[in-house]
Formats: sequence, structure tokens, C-alpha cells
Amino acid sequence: MWQQREITLRARPRGFHLITSEIVDQLPELRQIQVGLLHLFILHTSASLTINENADPDVRTDMETFLNRIAPESGVPIVHTIEGPDDMPAHVKASLMGASLAIPISGGQLRLGTWQGIYLCEHRNRGGNRRLVATIHGQVAS
Repeated sequence: MWQQREITLRARPRGFHLITSEIVDQLPELRQIQVGLLHLFILHTSASLTINENADPDVRTDMETFLNRIAPESGVPIVHTIEGPDDMPAHVKASLMGASLAIPISGGQLRLGTWQGIYLCEHRNRGGNRRLVATIHGQVAS
């Protein structure tokens, strides 16, 4: 089975946000897949996706801190400033983190590790709703 749909994530403030349950809730067809793969692709250039620690929220805070040191909003010469001082650093951060994820599906569930969760990495101060293309490929349980 192949299935593809666009899903929308509600607007969030800048930072790293655990969205695993929001993804699963919007993709009830995952429960039908015995073995397969979920591919997520974000349709934006100033936000990204990653998988990381799902238990301690301090990890999300620290991820934001580290990326702000790598791509600061001031103190470096930036040419692309038309959309504000947070835009170009957001593009750099999104390129570093990535636009897509591939997650195994086993027995109708995402096969994430015990401490793993899917993050939306919002790199803009006010990024708005974010859209993802979710592609499910797998063998339907009989």
C-alpha cells in the first residue's frame, strides 16, 4: 500500500517542539500497517524536522541554544534580510537539521526508540502553521 497526504501542524513559537502524537493522530492509517515506512517532508525553508530525546524538555531548550550559537541573528554579515533578522539564520538552521525523516512502522506503530520523539524545529519567531507531506508505504495487516 502507498498513501500520501498533506498534514498541517498548528503554529508554534520559535524552538523545538515534540510532535510525535500530533503526527500519529493525523495519520490513523498507520494502525493498518504491519511493516512499512513513514516518510515526512516539511514544505518550508525556515523550519525543519528531527528525531531526538522525548522525555526531558531541557533537551529541546539546549538544542535551540546550540543552534543559535551556530547561526546567530546578529554579529555576522547577512545579505538576505528582507524578511527580518530571524529569516536567514532560520534557513541555515533548517538546512543543518533537515527537511525530511524516514521512520519505520511495525505492528501499526511508529518504531521509534524508547527515548525518541519527532520534533518540529521552528526557526522563525512567528513561523505560522507548518505543512508536512506524509507518505506511508507498507504491508497492510491481514
